[in-house]
Amino acid sequence: MRADVGVRAGKIAAVGDLGRALSARELDVRGLHVLPGVIDSQVHFREPGLTHKEDLESGTRSAALGGVTAIFEMPNTNPSTTTQEALDHKLALAAGRTWVDHAFFVGAASDNAEQLGELERTPGCAGVKVFLGSSTGSLLVDDAAVLRRVLRSGRRRVAIHAEDEARLRERKALLAVPGVTVHAHPEWRDVESARLATERVLRLAREEGRPLHILHVSTQDELPLLEQNRDLATVEVTPQHLTLSAPDCYDRLGSYAQMNPPVREEEHQQALWNALREGLIDVIGSDHAPHTQAEKDRPYPESPSGMPGVQTLVPVMLTHVNAGRLSLARFVELTSAGPARVYDVAGKGRIALGYDADFTIVDLGRRVRIEDDWIASRCGWTPFAGMEVQGFPLFTVVRGELVMQDGELLGVPSGKPVRFATALPSLARPGQGSPP
Repeated sequence: MRADVGVRAGKIAAVGDLGRALSARELDVRGLHVLPGVIDSQVHFREPGLTHKEDLESGTRSAALGGVTAIFEMPNTNPSTTTQEALDHKLALAAGRTWVDHAFFVGAASDNAEQLGELERTPGCAGVKVFLGSSTGSLLVDDAAVLRRVLRSGRRRVAIHAEDEARLRERKALLAVPGVTVHAHPEWRDVESARLATERVLRLAREEGRPLHILHVSTQDELPLLEQNRDLATVEVTPQHLTLSAPDCYDRLGSYAQMNPPVREEEHQQALWNALREGLIDVIGSDHAPHTQAEKDRPYPESPSGMPGVQTLVPVMLTHVNAGRLSLARFVELTSAGPARVYDVAGKGRIALGYDADFTIVDLGRRVRIEDDWIASRCGWTPFAGMEVQGFPLFTVVRGELVMQDGELLGVPSGKPVRFATALPSLARPGQGSPP
């Protein structure tokens, strides 16, 4: 619809024809689309401990330039975010240094399982994250008894990295083959490792009555399990798994296309697109996980897994909108309303009275070639370098403050912790299709 949006004290105060209203400041965005602020609910900003790759300032700078207004950051830093002290330290590190609003996950481990329920109630905590398979960092919960203790502690939806650790260990011999290349990555961390982990955690969560959010789903084999458990689990996919495919990405990018779970063959990508169109997918998150070029240039399997993505999420997905693969309303559902619903965010994810005045303002016709020199992440590269996108963020507004305009950051970092609703989520899956 064509409309004005009125903002007062950082909140949306009016929507409609406000031509006669008085205002202290006006932002003319005629001809553009004003979307609810994009929430990237899966990023790794590497602070503390790994700030040569990224930190909270550089990561949120990249987010703001990409049209993202809020981020949820993962716990596999150094030290891992597994205690109240570590969580409080991250919140303190973020104060006055983030360009967008933020929240932090707590990592589940054998020695903190009983404390997770208390930790998840901390203001600014996005919830609990469980690694079922080893990835970057040392967090891992691969014991069924420990996993049950984790699921029994707390009530909020638990974010799951679903790869089966036992199978990964069994198949690690593949990496010792002389001349092995990164093309073996999806063979080592194979489809079955994802299916087994997803099947197992769904069964245990059903028995314990705990809602889940399955992150970065990458295989067609997981989708029937998730369809059968729509009342229990919500689902995330990434732009990488929707855009890149094997073996082409490994031919072109080598270890720069390496991530966990891996980018797979086109048949899996098409299955993810079908699931997205059919409404099974709830969220698109970037899984922004930067490493330096020197680290990525190491020979496989010494090269680390992960790639940056927070700055490219919006233009890459809007390119899919322009190509007809999803509607603009569905894009909003997956990047704003969906993350807010899944994680029970208070006051974000919609353009509605009383909500935070967070806006991602885009030109759907703008064509841009993504290049490494646009990337503000400390890693300085993107797997989408050279890609021509159509649809680009021109303004980022966070709680009524203009943070980014035409590729330039404005003001000073003023991000705040994201607020979460006090009402706890139930197992019932909320309805699809919240309005943009």
